[in-house]
Amino acid sequence: MVKKLTTNFEVPAFVIGIIAIVQAIFSPFSGLVLGIIGLVLSKKQKSDLSEKAKKLNLVAIIVGAVLVILMGVLAIMSVGLNGLFPGN
Repeated sequence: MVKKLTTNFEVPAFVIGIIAIVQAIFSPFSGLVLGIIGLVLSKKQKSDLSEKAKKLNLVAIIVGAVLVILMGVLAIMSVGLNGLFPGN
């Protein structure tokens, strides 16, 4: 009888969730990517720590997505404002 090796993804998903929140603030795109990776890892387990990891990763995804959208809007606005004032 061969035993199947199981991997415990609770702790890595939790740690990635914490790192993803910090990264989402300083570098939104990388925080968004890390949040997605952590969410995938946390869905592989069913425990209290994995539930906390899911929440952390969802927060990181939301913060990262909002900041990426905000950066895009600000970039479009800055290009548009420069077009309004060509002499400056």
